[in-house]
Amino acid sequence: MRSVVNIISIIDNNSPFPLENGKELKQVELAFTTYGKLNSEGTNAVLVCHALSGDSHVAGELDLTDELISRAPFYKAMKNKQPGWWDNLIGAGKPLDTEKYFVICSNILGSCYGSTGPSSINPETGKVYAMNFPQVTVRDIVRSQKMLLDKLGVKKLKTVIGGSLGGMQALEWSIIYPELVESIIPIATSAKHSAWAIGFNHIGRSAIMNDPDWKNGNYNGTKVSGLSIARMIGMISYRTQPSFEERFGRERLNNSDYYDDKNLFQSENYLNYQGEKLVNRFDPNSYIIISRILDLHDVSYNRGSVEEVLASIKAAALCIGIDTDILYPPEEQRYIRQHISNSVYTEIKSRHGHDGFLIEFDQMREIILNFLNKL
Repeated sequence: MRSVVNIISIIDNNSPFPLENGKELKQVELAFTTYGKLNSEGTNAVLVCHALSGDSHVAGELDLTDELISRAPFYKAMKNKQPGWWDNLIGAGKPLDTEKYFVICSNILGSCYGSTGPSSINPETGKVYAMNFPQVTVRDIVRSQKMLLDKLGVKKLKTVIGGSLGGMQALEWSIIYPELVESIIPIATSAKHSAWAIGFNHIGRSAIMNDPDWKNGNYNGTKVSGLSIARMIGMISYRTQPSFEERFGRERLNNSDYYDDKNLFQSENYLNYQGEKLVNRFDPNSYIIISRILDLHDVSYNRGSVEEVLASIKAAALCIGIDTDILYPPEEQRYIRQHISNSVYTEIKSRHGHDGFLIEFDQMREIILNFLNKL
């Protein structure tokens, strides 16, 4: 299955896009991929929402063209025909069956994979926004996605699904557009960001912003090692102590007991690798903006209590937790389930922690398919 990333403007008649904080964007483009075919009624759509450093290439083989790289340069670190990050769940005969559903995934506002964000050109100055990009929120993301779906002719969403930040988007979709959403599948997420999760993000942002190469966001293509450190911190929160012990133990690169700066522990080498990989494929300014999007997430903001807001959700909900998730512990998903009347909760068993929603595909296939078949 071929995965073509499209980029379009969602604004008509030069109308600015208003943001939750009172500011506005003069131009908004969203990058997106689609799989399957929209039915004549526009009612068989499924929206997949990605997490912090994700993109719209969710399934199939990436069609990495020169045009795509020119419009979204961070794609140059990816490989042509590499599979999407949820390829195991999307396609013919899979839970998000492309012979049955029209599956859409859009790169979120504030990111760097084709959608308008800090690495985009500010039409008012002709220069890259950098940290002059306004702080957007989950609600802004959802409203931009709604404008995209309107352009695609979508009238109803069979489900909105996503893990982590993607689950936050699913929740907001069911609150802002209840008439459009039949069901949601929030995975490994929360109704409001916890102090614990905010703490991890603060450390990551601090690592970037205290790097002299960041230059207050005007790094101009220089590698910002602070982003690498932010990613290492993130990886610790995404995984678990048992998974590190099982995979790395106290092994070193050359299997000798002698230690120097070249004979690292395998766990050090792994974190270095993950950090460097993100530096090569992601904008540090987007990392700052999106990590703040996470921290600002609170379904009750300006709406009443969290319990009241969750109780107002009419969509059917499948709340999925991961038993070893230290970033969004299962009690946060059970809390969501407790307050949404038409909802069920199920838990993935994993040694991998929060990242289980990107790993435990055998369990997820069965859970998601059973839920969708009952709608």
